Amino acid sequence: MRLEMKSLPELTAALLLSAAGSSASDEYQELVRLFQEWRAFQAPLFDNGVPDYTAKAMAEQERGLEPFRRRLASIDRSRWPIPRQVDYELVRAEMNGLDFDHRVLRPWSRNPGFYRLVFPSETDVPRREGPVHAGAIELWQYRLPLPLEEVEKLESKLGAIPAILEQAKINLVGEARDLWGLGIRAKRAESEALASLIETLRERQPVLAPTAERAREATEDFGRWLEEKYPSATGPSGVGIENYDWYLRNVHLVPYDWKAQKVLLERELGRAWAHLKLVENRNRRLPALDMPRDEAEHQRRFHEAVSEMIGFLRDEEILTVHDDMDPALRVRIGRFSPPGPRMDFFTNVDYRDSLAMRTHGTHWFDFARMEREPHESPIRRAPSLYNLWDSRAEGFATGFEEILLQAGLFDERPRAQELIYVMLANRAARAIGDLEMHANRMTLEEAVEYAVRWTPRGWLPKEGATVWFDEELYLQQPGYGTSYVVGKVHIEKLLADRAQKLGEDFRLRAFFDEFLASGVIPVSLIRWEMTGLDDEMHQLWKP
Repeated sequence: MRLEMKSLPELTAALLLSAAGSSASDEYQELVRLFQEWRAFQAPLFDNGVPDYTAKAMAEQERGLEPFRRRLASIDRSRWPIPRQVDYELVRAEMNGLDFDHRVLRPWSRNPGFYRLVFPSETDVPRREGPVHAGAIELWQYRLPLPLEEVEKLESKLGAIPAILEQAKINLVGEARDLWGLGIRAKRAESEALASLIETLRERQPVLAPTAERAREATEDFGRWLEEKYPSATGPSGVGIENYDWYLRNVHLVPYDWKAQKVLLERELGRAWAHLKLVENRNRRLPALDMPRDEAEHQRRFHEAVSEMIGFLRDEEILTVHDDMDPALRVRIGRFSPPGPRMDFFTNVDYRDSLAMRTHGTHWFDFARMEREPHESPIRRAPSLYNLWDSRAEGFATGFEEILLQAGLFDERPRAQELIYVMLANRAARAIGDLEMHANRMTLEEAVEYAVRWTPRGWLPKEGATVWFDEELYLQQPGYGTSYVVGKVHIEKLLADRAQKLGEDFRLRAFFDEFLASGVIPVSLIRWEMTGLDDEMHQLWKP
């Protein structure tokens, strides 16, 4: 075999390139190590099973943040490919999130809702929405009766609730009126959840019932304490437009500020209403959509909708369909209740045509993918903190509704097309409440009333749980309410960029496969990785 001889300049260049690659790889491994250390640092310390959010502990954590940020800034990423630079940006954004928590949100001292500790239902996003206490219990993860090790784990968590709430009485010094009111609502709901748990435990795991009873007593006592303090809470709850813009740019990596989002959302709200009225007029001679009469019909409709949607995705080459996607949707059927005048928003939609709500089910595709093929990057494999993923998770789920409408999924269901625009109008309306609450131009109740008024057909009742849950979350987590619609618009922009670049070579399935493979991360980072366009990144990097 003949060996090819290189000239001295060629050999020197090759050696330099190899050395540079080795150095860049070492720098990336340093980022991974820093990320792992950062995650350990970010979590609060525990004292006898109780997370320490006291003023002293939080002051120490705030002081400890700056050395991590200096270490991150010292990493030379100039020779890294874009995917690794994306990982760097994710770590930077998380550190900015903790900085914002200490400077602005301060949930441990300002937001009584932070001390909501029992979550009966599973969330459909990578991490629980909003600021979440480290002692919170994801109750849905426990399947009774529990094995011994799980009994001990749940008993420890329930047993810590009284001490956590006593600490909260010391920690909470804020005067944010709407946040205080939300805390009272949260504790009432939590007391009801614990009461239901106690009844179940008495039947299926009686050894845990006394601990749960003490947790409920502490929860009700804390609720009474909040009610006593509530009259003195007279301050604003929003973060203000300047802080909101900083948070969008530096934590959620969204290139649209408060003002731009207001324009986008008002445009999408108007478009949704206009398109709804056009479709209603086209359908005016068609019979109204009927609702399921019983559980059997509800189940039949649900399962037929899953089959129809999965088949459409495969046949129309929208994205690659994997074997785990069908069951990921099918197990989310939910409970059936007879239709009536007090139905909340999504029940109103789902009972009229089950296919409309299934189009939002991309959340469950994300979960299936995380299980099937965890991302090769250890930084993307772990769901980001501070809800960095909201523009991607909620934006894609919302955007996919209208994407599938335009792709033809509802061609044989003309009345169901109306439901897509009803949902879009609802999400735009509640998002405007997010913006206005944080600008301190609307109270929580005014944001609720705005969403109720601008949701078509009266399907979002003010007395229902949905509107209050939504606006409660948005007031605690700036930018979450806008992420559904603004994320949708951002993804549409990315699709256009990619199509323009590829021309006749553009294929929808290839686009979505590449999009999903990037992970559940901010859309701005996915766009940078997929297109190489860095205009948005330069906008985000501005001081």
